Amino acid sequence: MSASPRVAVLTVTYNTGETIRPFLASVEAASASPVAVVIADNGSADLDALRAIGESYGAVVVSSGGNRGYGGGIDAALAALDDVLPDVRPEFLLVTNPDVVLEPGSIDELVAAAERLPDGGSFGPRILDEHGETYPSARRLPSLRTGLGHAAFSRFWPANPWSQRYWSTTQVVEREAEWLSGACFLIRADLFRQLGGFDESYFMYFEDVDLGQRVGRAGRANVYVPSAVVTHTGAHSTSTNRRPMEIEHHRSAYRFLSRKYRAWWLWPLRVVLRVGLAVRARWVTRK
Repeated sequence: MSASPRVAVLTVTYNTGETIRPFLASVEAASASPVAVVIADNGSADLDALRAIGESYGAVVVSSGGNRGYGGGIDAALAALDDVLPDVRPEFLLVTNPDVVLEPGSIDELVAAAERLPDGGSFGPRILDEHGETYPSARRLPSLRTGLGHAAFSRFWPANPWSQRYWSTTQVVEREAEWLSGACFLIRADLFRQLGGFDESYFMYFEDVDLGQRVGRAGRANVYVPSAVVTHTGAHSTSTNRRPMEIEHHRSAYRFLSRKYRAWWLWPLRVVLRVGLAVRARWVTRK
C-alpha cells in the first residue's frame, strides 16, 4: 500500500471456518480505496486454517489470547493493528461480524456520511437479514420501563408499545440513533480510542449499546446511514449454542440497566429487574 488506508476493518472469529470467505470476498468492492483488514481469533481450534484463508484475501490474522468475547476481540484486533501494522493509522474503523457481507460501495457510503457530518461519531449501515428483511439496527437506549416492558411482552405480543419504542423499526432514513448494532458500523478511530474501545465486561451483547451511550455522552452522534447496505447472513450462528447465548444476553441486559440506574434509592427496581430477567431467561431457554 503506497499510502496508509483511511479505513481499517476489524472483525472477530471463533471457530468460524469457511464461513468467513463471503465476508472477506466482499470487502474489496465495498471501498474504492484499499482498506486494512485485521481478524482477531478468540481461540478457534482451526486457527491455522483461518490464517491461511485470511492471508489469501490480504487480511492479518492474530490470536486475541483466548475467548474474550466480541468486544474484547475487537479491542484485540485494534491492538494488533497498532503492533503488526504500525504504519497504518486509519481515520475510520469498520467494526463488523465475520458473517456479514458488504454490498459494493457500502464502506464508501459510510465514509461519505462521516465527511458530511463532522459531529457524527459512529455510522451504521442498513443491515439486511438472510431473508432480505431490514434488521432494526439503529435504536433508542433501553430504559428501565422500556426494558421491562420489552422483556415481559416481546415474545408473545411483539406489537407492544415498549418493544416498538425499543426496536424503532419505522424509519429507514438517514437519522440519528442512540445506539447502532455492533454487527456492522463505522466509527472514527480517534473517538474509539478516546472511549477506550468496547467495555469488555460485556462478554457478548450490549457492548454496542454501551458504546453508543458513551459516544452520545462524548457529544458525538450515532448516525444511521441506510444508503450503505450490508447483509448479516447468520452463517456463524448455530442452534446448539442458543441457550448460553440467551443467558448471556439477559446477563448483559441486567448489567447495562443496573449501571444506568445505579442510584442507591433505585435498588428495589434493580431487584425487580434482576428477578424479571432471570425468570425470562429461564422461560425462553426451556426446551
